[in-house]
Amino acid sequence: MQSYPVQFFYNTKGFPFSDRTRLKAFIRSLTKKEGKTLSEIRIIFCEKREMRTINKKYLNHDYDTDIITFPFSSPEMPIEAELYISIPKIKEQAKEFNCSFKEELHRVIFHGVLHLCGYNDKTPSQVAQMRAKENFYLKKYLF
Repeated sequence: MQSYPVQFFYNTKGFPFSDRTRLKAFIRSLTKKEGKTLSEIRIIFCEKREMRTINKKYLNHDYDTDIITFPFSSPEMPIEAELYISIPKIKEQAKEFNCSFKEELHRVIFHGVLHLCGYNDKTPSQVAQMRAKENFYLKKYLF
């Protein structure tokens, strides 16, 4: 069985998500542009309950969040990871930030991939750098 570097899994009800092949290629180019090699990223779309359970079990946080990134490789190795994304949370944030579901979904996906490329968002300057990178890739992808 052939393995693909970017795979999508759905633990949630249907939602608008097109151009998956294009997105897979874009994620591969994003990691390359950031100087990383991509082995495999599994992107799992889920509901709030699953996200909260994962957040509590693995991070000891008892709340819902939009994305949880699990890197399985060390920084110097090719990226292997799982991204868990809460579709209901993305829908809420799209309304809150006055943007489309598609824009918010892609922003969150790129956010997770950027974490895997070594970017953090713990300090105000890191948040600003992360947001700038998200916007850069979002504009390249959507426009």
